[in-house]
Amino acid sequence: MRIGELSRRTGVSERSLRYYEQQGLLGPRRRPSGYREYVESDLDVVRRIRTLLAAGLSTAIIAEVLPCMVDDGERLVPACPELAVELDRERDRITGHIDELTDARAMLTEIIAATAASHPAADDCEVLDAAAGPRRRQPVAR
Repeated sequence: MRIGELSRRTGVSERSLRYYEQQGLLGPRRRPSGYREYVESDLDVVRRIRTLLAAGLSTAIIAEVLPCMVDDGERLVPACPELAVELDRERDRITGHIDELTDARAMLTEIIAATAASHPAADDCEVLDAAAGPRRRQPVAR
């Protein structure tokens, strides 16, 4: 399949697919015409890349992880035990971010609750009005 079809089937832009290739994450074959030629298994590779990116891993780490993941038919299993140490560090880093975001969400929830309790009419909030900036004048009908 060509890059456009891979893009449609994975929901990943052609530009991103080219970037993955530049980073060594995808290795399409080239047709004699120079067009990239992808195979069905590249669909799974792209999905793994997206999942690992969403987990916060850098493309450099993903380049190390991908060759070490083997599909045993039911699930992905690591084929490089030494990679576990690096992935443990990444998981700890991600857990730290999750904890920070959870704390930030809790603080926002408290602020929202306190604001709602003390100022039930939110349309009269000077702070929000100031944050919105100057209002544009409405043209006067002539």
